[in-house]
Amino acid sequence: MNTSVFVASRLAQALVLTISLGAAIASVTGCAVARDQQSVGEYIDDAGITIAVKARLADNPLTSAIAISVETLNGEVQLSGFAKSELEKESAAKVAADTLNVRTVKNHIVVRP
Repeated sequence: MNTSVFVASRLAQALVLTISLGAAIASVTGCAVARDQQSVGEYIDDAGITIAVKARLADNPLTSAIAISVETLNGEVQLSGFAKSELEKESAAKVAADTLNVRTVKNHIVVRP
């Protein structure tokens, strides 16, 4: 596959993922936030961080946005799922840590042989 087709494919994947996550967040923001957990504003901020991390994972050729789950609470990102290598696991953590408004990252990704 030539490079421009690969890049276009990755960008298309990132766009579809971002739109899907945005639609999901738009549908649930009307729901009540758990009592004593966080405010609606914090919930929306965390949802934005989750979308940004997932989009950056999709855009990164070293990581699989499909195999890695992202959850955010009060700016703390938790990664879980499976990676094909230690490099992919470390790359996912770095991508998350380098995302705007991320305070800390807990990397619970499991490397599958």
